[in-house]
Amino acid sequence: MAKNIYVGNLPWSATEEEVRGAFATYGEVISVKLIEDRETGRPRGFGFVEMEDQGAIAAIESLDGSDFGGRNLKVNEARPRPERPRW
Repeated sequence: MAKNIYVGNLPWSATEEEVRGAFATYGEVISVKLIEDRETGRPRGFGFVEMEDQGAIAAIESLDGSDFGGRNLKVNEARPRPERPRW
């Protein structure tokens, strides 16, 4: 089973490959998605990493608060997105 991990406080210069590399040392990375602003296309400084369970737990414990590109990462298990009405 896979866990979805929230990764915040990323430097805007971070790439999916760099984030994948940081998490890959703890287990298999299934996917990496860095969030961009809809209007400008510029990075918003956070993203999501999907990993297998054991690797995800180790990555959260090890990488939360660690330095990545000069910024201290916020790493925790992602909460499900709340339902919003669609107009």
